[in-house]
Order: sequence, then C-alpha cells, then structure tokens
Amino acid sequence: MTSWQEDLLDVLDQTRSEHEVFRKIEAAARSLGFEHCAYGLRVPLPLSNPQTILLNNYPEAWQDRYVRESYVQIDPTVHHGCRSHAPLLWTSAVFAQAQEFWEDARSFGLRFGWAKACVDGGGVRGMFTLARSADAVGEQELRENEMKMRWLAHVAHGALSRIFTTRQAELIQPNLTAREIEVLKWTADGKTSADISTLLDVSENTVNFHVKNAVFKLQTTNKTAATVRAAMLGLLG
Repeated sequence: MTSWQEDLLDVLDQTRSEHEVFRKIEAAARSLGFEHCAYGLRVPLPLSNPQTILLNNYPEAWQDRYVRESYVQIDPTVHHGCRSHAPLLWTSAVFAQAQEFWEDARSFGLRFGWAKACVDGGGVRGMFTLARSADAVGEQELRENEMKMRWLAHVAHGALSRIFTTRQAELIQPNLTAREIEVLKWTADGKTSADISTLLDVSENTVNFHVKNAVFKLQTTNKTAATVRAAMLGLLG
C-alpha cells in the first residue's frame, strides 16, 4: 500500500471532520494526477426532501454557477450515479444531451474526468468525481490506476457518509431503549402489535407503549415513519 493510502486510512479512522477528510482526499487525487475532486452525498432524511451535501475543490465561480443554474438537475454524471455503481469516464457522448452544461464546465477547466457512485450498508448513496483541465484519461492510465481510483471512491464514501449520517443521528438523539429497537425491528419485518406481543411474550398494550415512545423520540407521527427513520439512521442494525 502506498504512503498516501496509509495516511488516508489513519486519518479516516480518527477524524470526525469532513474538511480534514476531504483535504486528505484532495492530496490523494493529486497523487493520481487529478487537480480537482468532488464528493456529493444525499442524506436520506427527510425522505420527502433529502438534503444534498457537496464537497469539492472546483473553482468557486463554477461552484456558484452550478448551484445558480441548478445544474444538478441536468448533470449526466449525477443521473448515471443514481442508476449505476459502474465507473463513468467523461466523454462527449456522456454529455451529448447536455451540451450547454458540458461547454460551461469545460470553460472552467473541468475538461476530463472520472466518476463513481457508491452505496453503503445503510443505503446511503454518494458520488465521487476526479477531474482535471488537461490530458484525457486514457486506457493505459485506467489500467494502471483505476483500481486505486475505485478504492479512493469507496474510502471517501465510507468516511464521509459515516460522518454525515452520524451527525444527523446525533442531532435527533433518539436514545431508544433496547426494547424499543426490538419492537421497531419486528415492525420493519411487517409484524403487527399482536404478532410482536406473542413473539416477545408481553401484552399488546406493552408493545404499543414502546411504539409510542419510539415515535416520540424519533420525532415522527406514526410507527411507520418511526421505523423508516430508525432504519435510515442505522439504529436497527
């Protein structure tokens, strides 16, 4: 393992700062020949309006333009990442249906790139991108470096998704009891309160009491929403 990989793993095991993690990822990207990198994460809650978090070292003017023009809605690399985990090499064909966006990006020096989406065990999806202003990414470079690029994408996603989802869970601070978690697990499996009372050998009123407490702690309005939120926060794992 190269020194930058070892250095990155050491930091990822210790830090809870997304900015410190991203600085290490930037350094790793440069060692692979890319001056720019980006990571985007869609935080899973609330499900009706999930928050998107973006970290990148693109030119500030491009960052502003990307947000102002709502380019995320038409960015072909984002659309690809929502459908597939396969790596995507930037080509003219990829951007054929978004020519104006493509020309705009290239005018800011984002001319050649590679991207990969990742999904963790909790279902949190993120996308990692490497980009540069000169020299196309050729077949030989991919043969030599793509495994490292994939490794970096997965490490970036693992570290950054952990930081953001942990932070989100801490903001809610449900502090569920072991029994409340157990009841929600059975609920997630489709069991009714009557089923769960039989499984746990307690009264149905007791099951409903635990459900009511979980709903309150998770700041939801019913047991379905509470179960979904608990699962998305990784509390039922």
